[in-house]
Parts: sequence; structure tokens; C-alpha cells
Amino acid sequence: MAIALSSLQAASPSAAVSSSPENQPSLELGSVASVARALRPGDFLWAPQVAPAGPMLMIVNRQTQRAVLYRNGVAIAVTTVSTGRKGHRTPTGVFAVLQKNRVHFSSLYDDAPMPFMQRLTWDGVALHAGQLPGYPASHGCIRLPSRFAALLFEATRLGMIVVVTDQILLPAIAPVSSPLPIAQAPTPDPLATSAFWRPDVAPAGPVSVVISSTDHQLVVLRNARVIGRMPVIVGGDIPRAFLYRLAAINTEGRRWERVALPGQVLTGTELLSQQFQLGEEDRIRIESVLALGATIIVTPDTLATAPANYGDLVPKD
Repeated sequence: MAIALSSLQAASPSAAVSSSPENQPSLELGSVASVARALRPGDFLWAPQVAPAGPMLMIVNRQTQRAVLYRNGVAIAVTTVSTGRKGHRTPTGVFAVLQKNRVHFSSLYDDAPMPFMQRLTWDGVALHAGQLPGYPASHGCIRLPSRFAALLFEATRLGMIVVVTDQILLPAIAPVSSPLPIAQAPTPDPLATSAFWRPDVAPAGPVSVVISSTDHQLVVLRNARVIGRMPVIVGGDIPRAFLYRLAAINTEGRRWERVALPGQVLTGTELLSQQFQLGEEDRIRIESVLALGATIIVTPDTLATAPANYGDLVPKD
């Protein structure tokens, strides 16, 4: 791959987090999709190092009882949830976080505790920590594992978008179109197979490069918007995800670090650049937008609309 991961070194590993420390979800032996399907009630996967900065979006799937959190358009966490039971169904739609309270009690249901509450509607729907039996059981709120709710509370800001959906066929990167009209040229379809380069779509912001070995495609996101898509030639099997972070830029060039994902132990650099081929013009384009802290994610997951057996991964609005 011509995006040279030169001067690569290993960064400190980051532990996976779940409700069951003895059997934590891991990305070492498979894709995010397989991990999402394997989560047990109360389990979650948290990997904020995949995209350290950028706009956040959460998508909750009522059918699969899963939620995926994105930052800069890239999935950084997946969790089990419990949405509203029959007669109290959690409404579908697009919501924004309106209010946050670390300690909160329900005004509708006997002062029931709602730790790490993030309000989505003024009539009682919120994200909060609660019991997760493995099926819809709430009065309409979206219950989260306690530890995940605490991590999410610290990471989010008022106004973060939360999409609640029933759709099963899903893309592996977040929808990038704003729910509000914008005064600029139309954004290219982020899931289109044709190559394009439109850095003007997002002139500034954190950059993430996602390479799918399944699709032989590379997507560049800046400030959570797709600014480029291009083909890559893959020269070998990529059985699991890899993450790299641009750690330094100096007179000697760029220095990249490999960062451990949940369940991974860094025993070497495992440089993958020789397994990918990218056109010289595309390489120059990508390097022109890379800044300190940019990330490259190499994944076996598809970036196109997922087949049915990927239904637990990422909801589509």
C-alpha cells in the first residue's frame, strides 16, 4: 500500500471492556460483525482509539437489540441494549441528546433510578444504565450496560444524534449525511462503488482511512463525512482488524503506531502495507489530508450494504 506506514511502532494495548471480564469480546479472531453477533446480554465492545476525535452518532436497532456508536464515521463501540417492551415500544426515528444527568430518577415510574441518563425526548425516552435481559423490557427507554453507559456519558455532548431503527441490512460505516440541509454541493453517495475525491465536502476535521479487504475498497472520512473512495488491490487474506495512528510528522517523514484493538496483544509491528496496492495519484491525495492523529483501519468487514448474516452489525437509517 502506498500510504507508507513507515517508522511503525506498537502503541500500548487497550483492554476490551464488557460485563464479563473473564470472557471479554475480542477483535483478535474476527470482524466487528462476528463480535456483535456473539455479544451476550450486558456485553459490549469499546474501542475509542479507532477514531479519537470527530462527530459522534449512535444507531440503535430494536430488532437485534444492539447499538453501534460511531465517531468520525467509524464504529468505535458496539453494545447490547434493551428497548421498550410491548405497549411501551421505543419510537423509531432520529433524535438528539437534549439533556444529560449523571444521577437521575424517573418522574413517571416510581422514581426508578436512571443512571447516566441522556434524554432523547421530553416525554420520557432516554439512554441510561439498566438491566438487560436479552429482549425488549423497558418502559420505552434504551437500557445500556452500566459500564458502557458511564463511558458513553463521558464521551458524548448535547446534540449527539441517536437513530432508532428496525432495519436489518446495514452499511459498515456510519451514514454521513447531516439531517439538516447544508449550503454546499451535494455529497457523493458514501456507499457508491465508483471512485471519487471531494475534499471540499469537509474542508477540515479529523481524518480516518478505512480499508476493506473484502470489498477491495478504501474510504477516506474527514469530520465524519466521506471525502473519497478508491479501489485497492489486496494481496493476501486479512483475518482480523488492524488499527494504525499517525503519531508524529517531522523532517524524517510520518511515524505511524499500530494500536491494539480489544483482545489484541501487540507482539510485533505486523506491517500490512506490502499487502495493498494503491494508485500513485490516490496516494498523493490521501497524504495531502493526513494530519497528526489520523487513523487507518484495515478490516475484513464490508463497507457496502451488508448481507443478511451481517445484520447484527450496523443499522441503516
